[in-house]
Amino acid sequence: MTGADGKKNKLSLKKHLSTEKWIFIPIIGIILFVILYIVAAVYYPGGSDRNRTAEGFDWVNNYWCDLLAEPAKNGAHNPGRIFALTGMIILFSTIAVFWYYLPPFFHEKKRNILIIRYTGTLSMVILIFIFTRFHDSVIGIGSTISAVPMAATLSELRKNHLKTLYFLGWFCILLILVNFLIYLTGWFIVFLPVLQKITLLSFLAWILIIDLKCLVISRNKRGFRE
Repeated sequence: MTGADGKKNKLSLKKHLSTEKWIFIPIIGIILFVILYIVAAVYYPGGSDRNRTAEGFDWVNNYWCDLLAEPAKNGAHNPGRIFALTGMIILFSTIAVFWYYLPPFFHEKKRNILIIRYTGTLSMVILIFIFTRFHDSVIGIGSTISAVPMAATLSELRKNHLKTLYFLGWFCILLILVNFLIYLTGWFIVFLPVLQKITLLSFLAWILIIDLKCLVISRNKRGFRE
């Protein structure tokens, strides 16, 4: 092996290891988010839109955003808020990393890479401010922008014949649209807290599966399509 070949291999290994590092960030972030939100739910004093005097976090009637409230719905101090806030910041930050590093795995046009990378990152940065008094506006703007990288990703998944991930992505979009319809119309509003949790878990599962696919690709040193 010549010196040039050795240097090239070292650079390739360095790039490979650097690529793998980011893949673990969304996985770790989602795990931390789930742990922190469970802790936040444990410390939530109580109250929901249906029952202001209820004790503790009601997994059927409380929204996950209720854990960010101060005070809680029952008027008491919410000691779980710091855990929920930390978990939310970690989640949106790590998904921003996911959107930023995902596109090159498709080996597609630079324009598509830029669309997924920057609209995905921007939407997550906006959603970080979901805990502020601009909660509704943040959700509306952030979710609208996030539809762009999701649609672009679905297009790439279809081109690369990844049918399971493609249909799971559409399932997530359908759930998101149903959430918005119920929120805007008030129809079947009683089911929204549960549907919201199902939607969030489905979206996170979709992200995790794609992320693990990227890990396999990285270790096999090939693209989605190959």
